[in-house]
Amino acid sequence: MPQRTSLNDADCAIAQALDVVGDWWTLLIVRDTARGVHRFDALQRELGMSRKVLTERLKLLVDAGVLLREPYQERPPRHEYRLTPRGRALLPVLIALQDWGDAWVLGEGETMATTTEASQEAARVHALIGTRVPEIQLLDYDGELRDPVSQDTAHTVLYCFPSAYARRDAYPPGWAGIPGASGCTLESCTYRDQLAEFTAAGASVHGVSTQRPDEQRAFADKEQLRFPLLSDADLTLAAALRLPTFRASGVSRLKRLTLVVDRDRTIREAIYPITDIEASVQAALAAVRR
Repeated sequence: MPQRTSLNDADCAIAQALDVVGDWWTLLIVRDTARGVHRFDALQRELGMSRKVLTERLKLLVDAGVLLREPYQERPPRHEYRLTPRGRALLPVLIALQDWGDAWVLGEGETMATTTEASQEAARVHALIGTRVPEIQLLDYDGELRDPVSQDTAHTVLYCFPSAYARRDAYPPGWAGIPGASGCTLESCTYRDQLAEFTAAGASVHGVSTQRPDEQRAFADKEQLRFPLLSDADLTLAAALRLPTFRASGVSRLKRLTLVVDRDRTIREAIYPITDIEASVQAALAAVRR
C-alpha cells in the first residue's frame, strides 16, 4: 500500500474525506466504476495505470466502504468492483469537479447551459457516440424506478434539459440570463406535438432533468405530456456518461443535449450544443428514421 500521511484534523469533514479520496487515481476509479467499468483489466485499460497501483487503490476503496468487491468467476477467481451507497454519494463530488473544470479550466468561468461547437465539452459529448449507456435506473415522475433506455422500442430519444416548472415563479433568479437555459417548455411541447412521428419511427421519448419527480409531475400535467420525465437528481446518469452540467441556485442541472440510443443501449447520435430547439427535435427524428 502507498504510504499515506494522516491529516490529523478529526473535526474537519473535508480533511477526513480527503483521507479516503484525496489521491487523484482514487476519484478516477470512482468515475469509471460509475460509467459501468467494473472489472480489473477494464479499469486498468481505461486508466492506463500499473496493476500494482490499481490493486492498492482498489483495496483502499473497498476497505473504506466506497467499493464492493463481488466475485463473478471461480476458476480462476475474478472479481468486479461496484459502488456502494457510500460510493454513489461521491457522484455529486465528481460532477462538481467536472463542472468546475468545464467552466474554469476549459472555459472562461461563465455560467452556461450550453457551450460552443468547438469546445472540448462538446467533443466529450460527441465522443459518446458508439458507447453504451450503463444499466441504471432513474425515478420517473410517478416516483417509480425506470430504465432510461426503453426495451419496447428500437430506439430511445433521451433529451436532457436544465429545468421546467409548472409555475413561472419557480424558476431560479436570473434564469433567463443564463445562456441556453430558457426553452425547456418549448422543447418538451415540441416532442409532445411530434410524439406520434417518433412512435411511428419506432422510438420512445424520455425527458431527463435533475429536478425532483414531483416538480416534473406538475410540469408534465400542466403541459399534458404523454411521455415520461425522469429524475437524475442524484446525478447517476450525469456521472455515468459525464454529461455537462451547470449550477443555478445551488443545484447541479443538466445542460441541454439529446442522445439517441438503440435497444442494445448503444448511443447512435449525440446532439450538442443545441442552438435551435425545434431543429434539434427534427434532427433526433431524422436520426431515428436513419
